[in-house]
Amino acid sequence: MIDRVQQHQAFTIKVKALLERIYGPDQLESLLAKLFDLLQPHFVDSSSEDLNKWSQDNILLITYGDTILPPNGDRPLVTLNHFLKTHLQDVVTGVHILPFCPYSSDDGFAVVDYLAVNSELGTWDDIQHMARTFALMADLVLNHVSSQSQWFQNYLQGAQPGRDYFVEVDSHADTSGVVRPRSSPVLVAVETHAGTKHVWATFSADQIDLNFANPEVLLEFVKILLFYVQMGAKYIRLDAIGYLWKQLGTPCIHLPETHAMVRLLRAILELVDPSVALITETNVPNRENLSYFGNRNEAHLIYNFSLPPLILNALLQGKAEHLKTWMMSMPPAPLGCAYFNFTASHDGIGLRPTEGLLTAAEYQTLLQCMEDFGGTLSMRTNTEGIDTPYEINISFFDALQGTARGKDQWQIERFICSQTIMMSLEGIPAFYIHSLLATHNDWDNLQRTGRKRSINRHQWSFQELEQQLKDKQSPHAIVLTELSRLIKIRRQQDAFHPNATQYTLHLPNPALFAFWRQSMARDQSIFSIHNLCDRKQELKLSDLNLVTIDPWCDLISGSCIEGIYDTLNLDPYQSLWITNKFEHLESEGQPGVFRVENNHD
Repeated sequence: MIDRVQQHQAFTIKVKALLERIYGPDQLESLLAKLFDLLQPHFVDSSSEDLNKWSQDNILLITYGDTILPPNGDRPLVTLNHFLKTHLQDVVTGVHILPFCPYSSDDGFAVVDYLAVNSELGTWDDIQHMARTFALMADLVLNHVSSQSQWFQNYLQGAQPGRDYFVEVDSHADTSGVVRPRSSPVLVAVETHAGTKHVWATFSADQIDLNFANPEVLLEFVKILLFYVQMGAKYIRLDAIGYLWKQLGTPCIHLPETHAMVRLLRAILELVDPSVALITETNVPNRENLSYFGNRNEAHLIYNFSLPPLILNALLQGKAEHLKTWMMSMPPAPLGCAYFNFTASHDGIGLRPTEGLLTAAEYQTLLQCMEDFGGTLSMRTNTEGIDTPYEINISFFDALQGTARGKDQWQIERFICSQTIMMSLEGIPAFYIHSLLATHNDWDNLQRTGRKRSINRHQWSFQELEQQLKDKQSPHAIVLTELSRLIKIRRQQDAFHPNATQYTLHLPNPALFAFWRQSMARDQSIFSIHNLCDRKQELKLSDLNLVTIDPWCDLISGSCIEGIYDTLNLDPYQSLWITNKFEHLESEGQPGVFRVENNHD
């Protein structure tokens, strides 16, 4: 066992400089003492960095706790767990349950009580029960809190805790240079015990930003962080982290103090549970997003926010140009870090990550297609005071109803192609539950709530969903069955390790998007090839430079390749995983595993 003196030395080495960077020298010793006392009971013997947090076997699901409405008055979290064990037990390994605490708005992201589970969803026992089977991702919504929270109510009354937890700003202060994700005012007038005050509210009048310049706020969130880890969280998602630190005269996004805070939270996790991964949610242009890896000392995972709009645009246009350009610009994730790949989430399809990546004409075509396919646009106010599109609100399944030429009959094939691309790329794949279920736009939900994001937050009746999945001809059953099959294949491939080598391939056919993955042991190669258009395309295998002494097989079809100089014909939106290592797939009688057979066609 490490004694208290050794613990204090390890603690000081990790956090002292970060605390001084954030809060300055005056409060340092007092804050160090408080933080050490808070953390010391949770210290583990080894605080060394865990570089093996993930493998090709990691697949996450993103869902609300009540996406599937239960029968017979059961708790939604119990029903969700039952659904996961019935349909996805051998498919996904982790689940991101979107905010499950009591809340007042924004479908959970205006938290009233961080230490409670929304009673309409279930209990902490339900959360822990699920976390014993599936690695749990929990949201740490630390930028803002509900206006109905006890902290904010105390602020209004001048009481503690909470009196100094919020950012008061003079109503005449110049906030025009602040980067905004919304069109609502950044300052909200509230009536307090001391009269009218204006407080900072990045997202809405019900989501009041917290003042992390007060170290007491940091200590509150460290307590919450420790509790979530105790409850079984293996991933901590830092919601809206980019906006955390406020300083008038700056854009108030990605400030140095914010990056230092991420480093501090990572250091704390290394002290109390090195197996837990920190993921930052920063829906911003790609270069800004990449900064949250820091120098291998900030986020373990960052969302690959450029991926959804770029995959969508590629399949609308039927060409790989911008996907290739983006992929070539992406550095490999640093050691101990990884990309978090997704195409859809509870939010819309962010447009800021497309900045500098799409032509103006293609950008406008993208917006028009999404409106034609039933989507809407959410706006934000830019620094010039002009409202501009911020995200597309649409089901990702319905976003692929057609191409730039209009709707067609290839929606299912095109959608499965999009998900196959996503799960092939360097990083950890995450599937929004509505992607696995091929859920359509929910206009009734949008009209009921008046919130544009509700179009992609459908709530399934458990009975209706089970009925749809039993109908093998329904798009819901077709998509879930095929994606489950592909995920199970993917999970067995060393070359799909989140940090395995990735190279962009430059095929002469612009409709084919192709890249090469190689296992970290260099014993498996996978050529991941995708037809992005609605017409058959030829692939000359000679363009891939397959090694002549290896046998080659397409993992998706199960067909062996007889001649490495042959030409293959890819059907519209067909994907190939051509590999030289497939012997472990030759067993029969196992769910999701197919027998490799020669194909002489």
